[in-house]
Amino acid sequence: MLKILIAEDDRELRQLFSHVLSRNGYTVVGVSNGQEALEALDAEFYDMIISDIMMPVMDGYELVRQLREAGSNTPVLMITAKDAFDDMRIGFQSGVDDYMVKPINVNEMVLRVQALLRRAQMINDRRLTIGNTLLECDSLTVITGGESMVLPQKEFMLLYKMAAFPGKISTRQQLMDEIWGYDSDSDTHTVDVHIGRLRERFRDSKDFKIVTIRGVGYKVVKL
Repeated sequence: MLKILIAEDDRELRQLFSHVLSRNGYTVVGVSNGQEALEALDAEFYDMIISDIMMPVMDGYELVRQLREAGSNTPVLMITAKDAFDDMRIGFQSGVDDYMVKPINVNEMVLRVQALLRRAQMINDRRLTIGNTLLECDSLTVITGGESMVLPQKEFMLLYKMAAFPGKISTRQQLMDEIWGYDSDSDTHTVDVHIGRLRERFRDSKDFKIVTIRGVGYKVVKL
């Protein structure tokens, strides 16, 4: 049974989320702040994290930042009362996978949880589909329209990362750090060059397109 960790300082909300998710077949553990979440994650494995932003001791941004710096790819759904674009941008830049604004529709929350867990499984399987396009990580191959294409490694990993989470914004720096590495001498313009090549390769795709978010980064949008 899949296990979900909820970090939420509002006890009633934490209990509500736990009840709804348990009713949908998940094992759920709740904590009240980011520090307690890190301790819970040190003690056992969780398939997913649902976290509030504003919490005592350690907030959600810091929780996610420490997880990503430690190399954890555990999916994170951020739940917050903040709805400003800058707050969402900070959340995505810290490594959040999806974002919901309070008041929460718990039925929508369940759907988002299912989608994030499904995408995480695709990554674990090292292959994913977007529409009728198949990406196979081990061979760096994209199969679409009955044709297969082997991509250069960096191009493939850029596309694979973004296609795994359609609609999620990835900043240039995030892509640079994750694909080229934190100690790379290249600058973020390298990302723009590779994105341009991917756009040219898949300009006729009926399954997806790569969208620029000015001043932020890129995302893959499913057509």
